[in-house]
Amino acid sequence: MAVKFVADRWGRPKDSLVAALYYLELGCTEPAATAAFYGRAMGYGITQQDASWIAEAPGRCLILSRGAPKTLLSAGFAVPDVGEIELLQSRLDAADRPYTRGATYLFQEAITLQDPDGHTFTFGIPAQARAEPIERVPPARLQHVVVASRNPARIVKFFIDVLGFTLSDDVLDDEGGVRTSFLRCSHEHHSFAVFLAPEDRLDHHCYETSDWNAIRDWADHMASEHIRLQWGPGRHGPGNNLFIFVHDPDGNWVEISAELEVVGHDRPVGKWIHEQRTLNSWGQGLLRS
Repeated sequence: MAVKFVADRWGRPKDSLVAALYYLELGCTEPAATAAFYGRAMGYGITQQDASWIAEAPGRCLILSRGAPKTLLSAGFAVPDVGEIELLQSRLDAADRPYTRGATYLFQEAITLQDPDGHTFTFGIPAQARAEPIERVPPARLQHVVVASRNPARIVKFFIDVLGFTLSDDVLDDEGGVRTSFLRCSHEHHSFAVFLAPEDRLDHHCYETSDWNAIRDWADHMASEHIRLQWGPGRHGPGNNLFIFVHDPDGNWVEISAELEVVGHDRPVGKWIHEQRTLNSWGQGLLRS
């Protein structure tokens, strides 16, 4: 799938990362059943690759592998050129962090590493685009992923100090402790987020669509497939995006979003109160942190 990057790096500092979420690999109890769900729900074309199922559609890709449910097995971010890989490699060397470099199934050149919770992340240049299935549903591109962690502070520090992400917003409890952090690697409010929880796990991944009318069309599509909305429509505080959520067979939240905030490099870090209104300014907020 094609990824477009803005040539001026969005006017951001030269040492910050420029990347876009490209694929996710999810742990599944029954990968074939989960693949069938994503085919219906998200219009993915499905193929089998060894022991995994590959789900592909314009702007999005999932790898569905047997494993513990609610587990992010790996995530891939596309970068614009080899210079971005060299910059990331120099940051990893300076931080004395282990990594491997080389081609992968989806990237012709890449760096692969692990975060402090053991999640695998790959940053690379996408391989030559394969033929993608014709879009059978409204448009939506894979945009962000969110995890829960028992120690989110060290994840945030790693993503900022080592990988070069930028902090957009924090959600704070009554004592001033950070409950959720939203991080970006482009002009969009966040491509990754992490929140405090009793266990380390995947929480949700999100697809960005075009506008409010597309949110309606996605809701109608889910209804046609007898897939019930679990939350929304609503509007988040951090990011200001419209949203709806469904559940996949492994219990993961799947979000479809529109109107995510576009930010400049000099935007100050936002501070939000940990309350329902922060999660949904229109009504009920499902507090999972």
